Amino acid sequence: MRLFAFGFGYCAQALAARLVAQGWTAAGTARDESKLDALREQGYEAALFSGEAPGAAVDRLLQGTTHLLHSIPPDARGDHVLAHYRDALARLGTLQWVGYLSTVGVYGDQQGRWVDEDTPPKPNSTRTEARVAAEQAWLDFGAATGVPVQIFRLAGIYGPGRSVFDKLKAGTARRINKQGQVFSRIHVDDIAAVLEASIARPRAGAIYNVADDEPAAPGDVVAHAAGMIGVEPPPEIDFEDADLPPMVRSFYEGSRRIGNARIKSELGVTLCYPTFREGLAALKP
Repeated sequence: MRLFAFGFGYCAQALAARLVAQGWTAAGTARDESKLDALREQGYEAALFSGEAPGAAVDRLLQGTTHLLHSIPPDARGDHVLAHYRDALARLGTLQWVGYLSTVGVYGDQQGRWVDEDTPPKPNSTRTEARVAAEQAWLDFGAATGVPVQIFRLAGIYGPGRSVFDKLKAGTARRINKQGQVFSRIHVDDIAAVLEASIARPRAGAIYNVADDEPAAPGDVVAHAAGMIGVEPPPEIDFEDADLPPMVRSFYEGSRRIGNARIKSELGVTLCYPTFREGLAALKP
């Protein structure tokens, strides 16, 4: 069994570690030489793919791929993997499963309401419109080729090296107060568990929300983490007064609670970290 990851990053590496321990091989792409070197140091085969042009090294590593994980974001031009590798993937003949990592951002602003996979997407930015289009393009690829394609809509990802503790240590943690704002989150290990469960139970055309059980206001998570390590939390700042970069600001333009019942009922997943409290307890420095 062979995993190939277009965008062999944080989530893909968490999955690969599980699979390689079971005797799989794993390979994938990185955007630059430093990331390429880091992957090779871990023992993975890797090749450059910036999204701009296909390469012979990628073609070589794709051979024998049984399971494909894709996490490279699309842009206004569309999905870069399909643009450059659709025909090569269709010709492989070995593919048994494709996982496309999308985002819960496709639901747009739901004013704090619960959403599930049957909730129609409501993209509220060029970025999330491109995500919805990419999801459909991959589902169309699966329908045309007979390869089971699954869509995973991820909530805010955290885990080792990417948690509020790291931001508190670096002095970059902020408590932004926006009335009624909540975010859903998911620990990277639980993402890997969901992907592994889907590999064991593929269902063509499936869409899964990947989130924990408890959406929460971002400031509450920062305050909880600060209390865990005995430091003063940063002061609250009203959203209107916060000088946020455009990308960060865009995340606050949508408030929704992400329902996760399908990963439990259909894939049999039991979350290791059902709320941010368990997740932070495991990450506490």
